[in-house]
Amino acid sequence: MIFVADSAKNKISELMSTSELGEAHFVRVSVTSGGCSGLSYKLDFDDTSLPDDQIFEDNGVKVVTDLKSFLYLCNTTLEFSGGLNGKGFAFNNPNASRTCGCGESFAV
Repeated sequence: MIFVADSAKNKISELMSTSELGEAHFVRVSVTSGGCSGLSYKLDFDDTSLPDDQIFEDNGVKVVTDLKSFLYLCNTTLEFSGGLNGKGFAFNNPNASRTCGCGESFAV
């Protein structure tokens, strides 16, 4: 499961409404190679599901990830911080053995 904190839910709702995305759109989360810790998070809106996608809904937000990424993201919580230090989406990932200072990459 991938969880969505209230802070992330509110920001996702705001972005979807200002971008005029349709009901078919959802949040796609994935993991790619790169970043200072080896793996990086990717977050985007999408409206097309793929055959190996894992589909979750938490806190009223539909989150989709590919199977390979899910192995790294299992039990991760998507959060959002609007503060001056570190404004943006963040992943609270219990599978990460270390993260970089900016929080955009991790290692397992």
